[in-house]
Amino acid sequence: IDRVGYEVPLLAGLAVMFLSTATFAFAENYATLFAARSLQGLGSAFADTAGIALIADRYAEEPARSRALGTALACISFGSLAAPPFGGILYEFAGKRVPFLVLACVCLLDGLLLLALAPPGATAARANMPVGTPIHRLMVDPYIAVVAGALATCNIPLAFLEPTIANWMKDSMGASEWEVGLTWLPAFFPHVLGVYVTVRLAAAYPHLQWFYGALGMAIIGASSCLVPACRNFGQVIIPLCGICFGIALVDTALLPTLAFLVDVRHVSVYGSVYAIADISYSVAYALGPIVAGQIVHTMGFAQLNLGMGLANVLYAPVLLFLKNVCQMKPSHSERNILLEEGPKGLYDTIKMEERKG
Repeated sequence: IDRVGYEVPLLAGLAVMFLSTATFAFAENYATLFAARSLQGLGSAFADTAGIALIADRYAEEPARSRALGTALACISFGSLAAPPFGGILYEFAGKRVPFLVLACVCLLDGLLLLALAPPGATAARANMPVGTPIHRLMVDPYIAVVAGALATCNIPLAFLEPTIANWMKDSMGASEWEVGLTWLPAFFPHVLGVYVTVRLAAAYPHLQWFYGALGMAIIGASSCLVPACRNFGQVIIPLCGICFGIALVDTALLPTLAFLVDVRHVSVYGSVYAIADISYSVAYALGPIVAGQIVHTMGFAQLNLGMGLANVLYAPVLLFLKNVCQMKPSHSERNILLEEGPKGLYDTIKMEERKG
């Protein structure tokens, strides 16, 4: 993205996802399924990072940026929460191949729309595009590190519950297959509500973005602790809705904050910073099936939820570190944006001393 812009990686990601999803439809052995799943991860990394970065680039001003990113997050949520019933119903009545073929067609349609609306190469060459800050330098920026930690922590309950809650519901409350399949679907609506509320609040009180994120983490923590106390399907829906509502607050508040931090502290090229956000999500979801199952096996489902809830509640005050971010102003010299780069020449030394003062 830093070298060729946003459209080419986005198109490449959609093409790879089309190929991998079509491979799922016709795969008949474990090796092929494993390869397709790995390929799908590669494609989604391209598409997800490039897509979010493209939105941040096209909508440079608030509140339009928060509104656009919030819409994208609502679509991501819809895909994640509607997938289990969608796949289950189509698999039950139409067979294994149909869900994957439908999704492959969606990827193909999305790629065609991209070619029609924002074809790669239609705009001027990226020769005039500023050089983006390397990802390793963004990772050591304390503000970006705090946001990345919040994104990973807030998604841990969702990532850890998805592979474990089905067995717990069957064992503890005798849940049926349809109840297990529909567990997460109602949570889509409070997630959209959370996105809407955060976008409206950010437009009215943009200096409180850190607070919306901290509030979301507190809601996630409390909701996670309530899950083990549920005794039937209707009860378990309530804390899951709370978790997804809280995640919407955190994501919708902090993703635009990442773009703002890049604008004021680095160079306004967003590929690397949203790659860091994607890595934060991936850490939670990669650990989920491995770590969550082991914790449930050795300590129990209740302890897993209490630990996740405590982690979110304890991390919420850390977002106070972002309290003064909205007061930052863009640097006048890109050369001096990175703190480890010393001044070069008398003029730069004087300007740096003025900025320090």
